[in-house]
Amino acid sequence: MVRSGGGWLEIFCGIDWSEAAHDVAVVDETGRLLARRRIADDAAGFTALTELLAGYAGRPERVDVAIETGRGLLVAALRHGMAGAKSDPGDARVLADILRTDRDRHRPLPADSDLAAAVGVLARAHQDAVWARVQDANRLRSLLREFFPAALTAFADLTTNTALAVLAAAPTPTAAARLSRANLTDLLRVAGRGTRPTEAARLAEIFTVDQLRQPPVVEAAMGQAVRAIVRTLTAANQSISDLEAALAAAFDQHPDGEILRSLPGLGRSSPPGCSASSVTTRPASRILPAAGPTPAPPRSLARPAAAGSCWPATSATNAWPTPATCGPSPP
Repeated sequence: MVRSGGGWLEIFCGIDWSEAAHDVAVVDETGRLLARRRIADDAAGFTALTELLAGYAGRPERVDVAIETGRGLLVAALRHGMAGAKSDPGDARVLADILRTDRDRHRPLPADSDLAAAVGVLARAHQDAVWARVQDANRLRSLLREFFPAALTAFADLTTNTALAVLAAAPTPTAAARLSRANLTDLLRVAGRGTRPTEAARLAEIFTVDQLRQPPVVEAAMGQAVRAIVRTLTAANQSISDLEAALAAAFDQHPDGEILRSLPGLGRSSPPGCSASSVTTRPASRILPAAGPTPAPPRSLARPAAAGSCWPATSATNAWPTPATCGPSPP
């Protein structure tokens, strides 16, 4: 608010975010531009922003701010102290005007607790890792189709330990045809499948069927490419497993973990890829993402101390866990 005569006028702040610097625009309730600044993405920039707002607002902690991203150090500072698009002073002015005229059409960012924010970070990292693995598996499938289709017959899922162990040992049809049943039994044991003579016999039969071949030098080069992707997928599996464990541990600490796990599609055996928004002290600045209208999510059945809601989404892979779309209940 800024004093005008005997009363206070409301002011609005728009921030056009970028990695290095942010353009800031401040307007009053009539749309008149009061100030325009460029601030650095550091502590000095945040200080400059708060000083700018304090110069126009009688109560800086009540200034509404519209910003292009919901994450990052600046957003964290705005939450507790009061993604890459182009930076332009005009965009900052547009954000401020959007906030002034259409504030009710935008959802305030939740006042998440630090634990809820940590769960969100782990959930996004896990989801990104799963999606990256799907892309690598698709690359491997396309490559095998070009010179080693028998591998696609042998393995419906190329991300399993069995598929990765066999392809690491025999990444070409020539090498696979040389594997004996005893070799395949050993590989299955290494993959954690135990002794499975029937499975070893099935694989041996598939790999010895006559098929069209690439020239030897081309086949060898494709085999090296297969090995590279297999190493990437093996590391991805380990990373996903580590993130699942960290996510489960963090989620178990949340006071409403049991309530959220009781929702359809979630359970103790599969920690959800989502974060519950704990209602904590109201942030100093209300930060509204400058995006298109977003329907408010339904209110959670959780107790009032921690309102959150999660909706299971279509899984990007058959592997656990199913990525979930999460959002806070409206304040």
